[in-house]
Amino acid sequence: MTMFITFEGIDLAGKSTQVQLLSEYLMKKGYRVVTLREPGGTEVSEKIRSILLEPENQLNPFSELFLFEAARSEIVSKVIKPLLQQGTLVICDRFWDSTIAYQGYGRQLPIDFIEKCNYYASEGLEPDLTFFLDISLDAMFQRMEVKSADRFESENRDFLSRVMDGFRELAKRYNYRTYIINGADSIENIHKQIVEIIENKLSEKDGETT
Repeated sequence: MTMFITFEGIDLAGKSTQVQLLSEYLMKKGYRVVTLREPGGTEVSEKIRSILLEPENQLNPFSELFLFEAARSEIVSKVIKPLLQQGTLVICDRFWDSTIAYQGYGRQLPIDFIEKCNYYASEGLEPDLTFFLDISLDAMFQRMEVKSADRFESENRDFLSRVMDGFRELAKRYNYRTYIINGADSIENIHKQIVEIIENKLSEKDGETT
C-alpha cells in the first residue's frame, strides 16, 4: 500500500500535530509510514529551510521561490519517490500547494510560472490526498502569542490574508484530492475526521489492488 498525503494551511493551523497523530494511527494499523516536512527532509533541504525561515534574511521573492524549489527537488528525488516505490505511506507537512499560496498569492509572483517550477522540482509528483486545515488569521495571531515568529509568521496581515485566500482557492481547484478541515475544532475532532477520510481512501486503494 502506497499513498502520498500532504497537510496544508497557514502557519500554526495545527498541521504538525495532525501529521503526528495520523502517523501514529496508521503505524498501529500496521502500515509503513514516514513523516516529512517541507522545506526539509534532507541535509541540504534542512539548511535551505534555515535560510528561508530566519527572520533577518531579506530575500528577493524569486530567490525565495527558487530556494523552496531546490529543497523540494532534493526531498522528492532522494526521499519521497524512493519511499513510495517501496510501498511506504508518506505524510508531508506542506508540499507545492504552500508554494502557490505563499509565493503566488502572498508574494504575487506569476502563478503559472510557479506551477511549472513545482512540476519540474517535484518530477511531476502530486499528492494523492491533501488535508487543508483552515483557520482564521485572528486564530493564528492568538496562537502566535505563545511562540516566537519565523520570517513568514512575521509578515503583515495583508500578505497572510492573500495566502489564506490562496489556500482556499487551491482547495476548490484541487477538490478531487483536497479535504477542508476546520482547524479551529478540537485536536481530537480534527483527528477523527481525518481518520474517517483516510479509512475510506485506504479501502478504495485496497479495492483497486484486488
